Amino acid sequence: MTGMGTVINSAAVLLGGLLGLFLKKGISNSMENALMKALGISTMFIGLSGALTGLLSISEHGLDTKGSLLMIVSLVAGTFAGELIKIEEGLEKIGESLKKAFKHSGNSTFVEAFVTETVVICVGAMAIVGSLEDGLSGDYSILLAKSTLDAVISVIFASTLGVGALFAVIPMFVYQGSITLLAGVIKPFLELTGVVSDLSYIGSVLIFAVGVNLFFGKQVKCANMLPSLLVPIIYRTVLLYV
Repeated sequence: MTGMGTVINSAAVLLGGLLGLFLKKGISNSMENALMKALGISTMFIGLSGALTGLLSISEHGLDTKGSLLMIVSLVAGTFAGELIKIEEGLEKIGESLKKAFKHSGNSTFVEAFVTETVVICVGAMAIVGSLEDGLSGDYSILLAKSTLDAVISVIFASTLGVGALFAVIPMFVYQGSITLLAGVIKPFLELTGVVSDLSYIGSVLIFAVGVNLFFGKQVKCANMLPSLLVPIIYRTVLLYV
């Protein structure tokens, strides 16, 4: 059944979040702060390892770098576009509306949890390629693997940041569901040489930025950097026709 991958992924996020909320009850404030730092460090290293996998290659001369210029252009152009259309502010407004609708006005980390987990579970090649495969062939094996990872992520975020993490399932469902429905239109772009690899390491850079925010407090508007993922697709398309 087409779309089943996103349904399973959404269920995994919700179940992981509920488990995280259950675990949160016995955690003191000092323990929460310590776990937040640990989560920040872990997220930074996950992002760093993914980025370096795409940026470094081994040759007979040692380590070579590739894609640095594309990464810089993608981040700068994508952030410029994101700042113009104010993606982060839009997500925060949605978070505030959900917070009021579900009567969590006393929860100071609700919006932070919602925005942060949204970025983490939506960024990356697995979300795009998995949703595409689901739409084209009904194969949701990639999203099934992603569901396991997202469930663990949801446990961690909900146990440290609270109930707002559960609501990240809404934009994720819309995002992945849209890719699945539009799979026929999107497929030719993702089949361009190098696109999936580019999306993977640039997405990893965004995950690193999320880790910076978790460890140091909000320093970067990560959601405003999301259009960076469109730049490699545009770049590879231009290369094909130039």
